[in-house]
Amino acid sequence: MPLIRLLGPPTIEEPGRQPRGRKAWGLLGYVLLAERPPSRRRLAELFFADAEDPLGALRWTLAELRRAIGVPELLTGDPVVAALDGSVTVDVFEDSLPTAGGELLEGVELESCPEFESWLLVERHRVAAAMEARFHHQAVGLLAAGRAAEAIPFAAKAVGLNPHEQGNQEVLIRSLAAAGDRAGALKQIAICEDLFRRELGVQVSAALYESATVGPSSPPPLSGRAAAVGQLEAGRAALVAGAADTGLQCLRQATALAVRCHDRTLEARALAALGGALVHAIRGHDEEGAIVLQEALLVAEEAGDRGTSVQAMRELGFIEVQAGRRRTAEDWLTKAQALADTDAEHAAILGVRGMNASDRSDYTAAFAQLGESVELAARCGDHRQQAWSLSLVGRAHLLRAEYGEAAAALAESLDLVRQERWIAFQPWPQALAAELELYAGNLDTAFDGFEQAWTVGCQLGDPCWEGMAGRGLSLLHAKRGDYSRATEWIDLALNRASIEPDRYQWVHAHVLDTATAEALDHADAERARPMADRLATLAARCDLRELLVHAQLHLSRLGDPRAAASARDLSSTIDNPALRTTSP
Repeated sequence: MPLIRLLGPPTIEEPGRQPRGRKAWGLLGYVLLAERPPSRRRLAELFFADAEDPLGALRWTLAELRRAIGVPELLTGDPVVAALDGSVTVDVFEDSLPTAGGELLEGVELESCPEFESWLLVERHRVAAAMEARFHHQAVGLLAAGRAAEAIPFAAKAVGLNPHEQGNQEVLIRSLAAAGDRAGALKQIAICEDLFRRELGVQVSAALYESATVGPSSPPPLSGRAAAVGQLEAGRAALVAGAADTGLQCLRQATALAVRCHDRTLEARALAALGGALVHAIRGHDEEGAIVLQEALLVAEEAGDRGTSVQAMRELGFIEVQAGRRRTAEDWLTKAQALADTDAEHAAILGVRGMNASDRSDYTAAFAQLGESVELAARCGDHRQQAWSLSLVGRAHLLRAEYGEAAAALAESLDLVRQERWIAFQPWPQALAAELELYAGNLDTAFDGFEQAWTVGCQLGDPCWEGMAGRGLSLLHAKRGDYSRATEWIDLALNRASIEPDRYQWVHAHVLDTATAEALDHADAERARPMADRLATLAARCDLRELLVHAQLHLSRLGDPRAAASARDLSSTIDNPALRTTSP
């Protein structure tokens, strides 16, 4: 069976002969990786616009590729379909991790095809991020299974692909420490500190230092199942009351007690509660949370605890969504949904799936999944889940400039939040609702909403809420013509939304998009250029398709001759009426 390698210098293993010329490789990579089959006319314009007969040149090149691969049914029709029906394998699509390194289509630069060059730059970021996610996922899984030494090479490869992602660094340091190489872990911390200070101008978070310390906590003074249950219940109650440190301490004790009394079901539930708390209740601990949740999943599966397995998979999917790792997120959530049994479980999973779809601008899927989540949550009386999913429905409508629908969803979400006294979540729908007031010209009402969201977000120490509220206050000051204050607020929002290792990448990119647009609106190209480049890279890596279009539009305003065409091409796959009005 032919194997097409697109990572590194492209090649076909066991072919009759290799395709001739870089355009042939570029064409093959484009067709194989395109989100939907491209038309022959589109391919001819993209690769052979300078030929005497562009369509004829395309036909010849496709025939040459079929001969080289040895599969006559491949790359046929109009639009051109890859037809990978098991007769051909491609390294970037394989579930097994690649043994060869290198960037996508290494050495295939086509200066005569500027639109292809723009596509390739974006696709290289996307594919590299997918590889990074797979290495990260493998390392966390091995670490959770107690196989730290085996996790080290996978964690090191994730760091190699993206050394500026603190989560990757943390998993490598945890792997080294758990494998007994404390000196190596401390050395990696020093390397990371220097890298972040020199290249990013930021300090690493406390979670990085904690990751080098591996070992059991102090032994609990009590023993027995009743003590474990008591600590588990106390931990959950403390978290609901907002006492995160106390809650975490209780949950760690509950886990240790459950291990001591050999109750695997209780151990799984304590681990799942601890993992969820690390993800939701305390900033900067998503990597530790992911490891604990995978431990919970292993124990739950052994104990036959279906409900805890579903909970752990859903939370793992949520971590991946926030990190922008779309494929691993969907893998976890698909497994969770297949195992789910109750309305509450399905409502929670569909909410996270809808969030994932909305982040990547798949609005058809997002509205379907979020709508079903709202209905199921209402049916089973889970009003917090109902409010959470409604807020994401509101966000999607807001991004599509469907302000009436957005206002209705956000008003209902806020009503439920207030009924539930869910202060920890309130800043999110409140900031979105305040943005609607801003667009309606109600500046005083918008200011009050943003200020309240900012104040509560700061009290909670939540970087997402702070980022969204700070962005809103920047927009408001820009609307009032105070560019200096707008810049102060957007810089503060960027700082809050981007410095933590467990940041929500959509919020990070959303704030960065606003900062770039504001700089361009005030002809500050020197400030706008690096931010537009950062946004383009971040959006490509995290599959934030709409924000990638925005990045290309910013680059077009900065004079990049290829960016406008790239924005048009990218936006053609996104169902957002508001986006079409902004595309060139």
